[in-house]
Amino acid sequence: MEDKDLMENHLCLVKGICDLYLHGMIESSTAEVHKQFQNALNEELNIQNKLYNLMKERNWYQTDEADMSKISIAKQKFNQN
Repeated sequence: MEDKDLMENHLCLVKGICDLYLHGMIESSTAEVHKQFQNALNEELNIQNKLYNLMKERNWYQTDEADMSKISIAKQKFNQN
């Protein structure tokens, strides 16, 4: 397996873990449990960010530039609500 594939798999796994921790925070019944999920989520988000940056440096993760007109339309739409 190539390094790129390993990093893509790891990034996907970390994103899934973040999703689980977020749901754990939302469903927490006590402040202490909520805080523990929040701490774990923050750690995973830091890992996700490092992976993303490494992949972007190596041109393994491509992103598209946002169209400013679409951003303006979205802002207007959400400001109306």
